[in-house]
Amino acid sequence: MKTQRHAAILKIVRRERVASQERLRELLAAEGFDVTQATLSRDIRDLGLAKVAAPDGGSHYSPPPEGPGIRPHLGQLLPSMLVSVDGVGPLLVLKTPAGGAQALGLALDAEGWREVIGTIAGDDAVLVIARSERARRAVQERLKEAAGLPA
Repeated sequence: MKTQRHAAILKIVRRERVASQERLRELLAAEGFDVTQATLSRDIRDLGLAKVAAPDGGSHYSPPPEGPGIRPHLGQLLPSMLVSVDGVGPLLVLKTPAGGAQALGLALDAEGWREVIGTIAGDDAVLVIARSERARRAVQERLKEAAGLPA
């Protein structure tokens, strides 16, 4: 449902200039999505929509310039994308099926975990750089648990 709602929001803001959350809620309702203001605020943040200035002096919501804002949530990706986890010191290597590392790295970055300094994704592996060995172990356990991997 969330993914469909996000797709509808992106379709709406690409189709027309939407100046307010209330107007966006009305347009979503017309598409069959009845959402609260709080849910809509979260969706706007999750999608990376920004208010941009319009030539007429007003402003409207715009999708992020890097393309579609729909990114799967880390919790959705982990069970199917995380093959293995191994680490040493503050470094953690996440193995994925071929082509899965970029999506997993982006989803992990989007979580904004304080323990994680950053990630580097290849084709089938993500290097996670943690703030310390202790932080790496905490991240490793959290990821394994969310992916359903044995401890």
